[in-house]
Amino acid sequence: MASEGRDALVNRQHAAVVVVVAWLILTSPWIAMLRRVPGGAGFFDYSHLVLGFVALALSITYPLACLRATGWRLYFPWLSGNMGAVGRDLAGLVRGTIPTAEGGGLFAMIEGLLLVALFVTAISGAAWFASRGGDAALAWRSVHIVSARGLAGLVVLHVLAVASHLLDFLR
Repeated sequence: MASEGRDALVNRQHAAVVVVVAWLILTSPWIAMLRRVPGGAGFFDYSHLVLGFVALALSITYPLACLRATGWRLYFPWLSGNMGAVGRDLAGLVRGTIPTAEGGGLFAMIEGLLLVALFVTAISGAAWFASRGGDAALAWRSVHIVSARGLAGLVVLHVLAVASHLLDFLR
């Protein structure tokens, strides 16, 4: 019963991460902030700030829930020196084989990188906000933009991985 509750929590957090990150990425072209929140900030600016702090909370709680459910070795095989499954998945991709979703490997590593990218993006956004108006604001903005682009790229890889499994399941 406890694992069912934990799974439900992880699923709800995943849904929240999907909605928040999608909104933040898709509306980011309309953000008009450099050193600080501009005087004439609009809906997209303020929604980005509010949801950015929601993303910060999720970037801490969601990985903890995921890691508690499966363990850190699944998502971070390079930290445990267990890159064998990832190597097999990459070799399989070259041969046209879709990697498995279970047992670690490439897709789990992409998920782990997503967790890290979400955290780095959220932290850099919060640091940018905290340094508003200061000299460090533009540096934090640059870090935030680079990490957000990395997050977006990993989201695309994650969606492709999920789609490949759905296609494989339907066959």
